[in-house]
Amino acid sequence: MGRRQADIIKHLPDKEIVFHLYLTQGILLIVSLVLGFFLFDNWSSFIKLWNWKDWNILYIGSAFALIVVAIDFLLIKWLPEAMYDDGGINERIFQKRSIPHIFILCLLISFSEEILFRGVIQTHFGLPIASIIFALLHVRYLYKWVLLVSVVLLSFLLGYIYEVYQNLWITVYAHFWIDFIFAVKLRTDYLRGL
Repeated sequence: MGRRQADIIKHLPDKEIVFHLYLTQGILLIVSLVLGFFLFDNWSSFIKLWNWKDWNILYIGSAFALIVVAIDFLLIKWLPEAMYDDGGINERIFQKRSIPHIFILCLLISFSEEILFRGVIQTHFGLPIASIIFALLHVRYLYKWVLLVSVVLLSFLLGYIYEVYQNLWITVYAHFWIDFIFAVKLRTDYLRGL
């Protein structure tokens, strides 16, 4: 399955890959809204999940993102490349995008995934369920144990941060910086290779 997915990705035009990314994130947002409509008692209970006036957005979000990125960079350096190969999907998504486009993509991804997994699923069904579904959503990682362990651990840690601070902005901010830093690295590696 993982090899087949990689072969499909190789033959898709870049525009189609990005279109599918926007489509899947849009679907996640719609699913979040529909589930949220049925699961939250009212709109104000959903709004309580967000707190702009919390310095932990910067402190905890930044510290967590930096730790994750540092550990990942070390693992990338020490482990064979095959252990981190996701079939080339991330490269195809980010390597030819401009930095502003990468910024928008990472913002959309972090926002839509955190609303669904932390804001709706974890709030109503608990951290383990949210983390398992999050890992399953990243299906291309299921065939590489390093990627699978990384995504499950990342989901549990983001979920734990949400449990402790009860603020979705912290997890959105951390998730954004993790994705953005790696996406920019893919872009710069691609440009260096040219």
